[in-house]
Amino acid sequence: SNDIMIMVAPNEDGKVDLELESIVMKQFGKQIEKTILKKVKELGIESITIKAQDKGALDYTIKARVQTAIERAM
Repeated sequence: SNDIMIMVAPNEDGKVDLELESIVMKQFGKQIEKTILKKVKELGIESITIKAQDKGALDYTIKARVQTAIERAM
């Protein structure tokens, strides 16, 4: 479906915890993680828990979903 579901929650660890499930984990798992973590850093977030369920989303979709999830949680 070329989409990704992002769920975020605050944490007190002082770090970004990322749990990723993807249908293309072997091929693109590292790139998806990198894209998510880069967007979180751009938004100035230092402590958050992120659960991502990917169904083949492209980078621009991943970035938009991460930003929207974080903005809605604030």
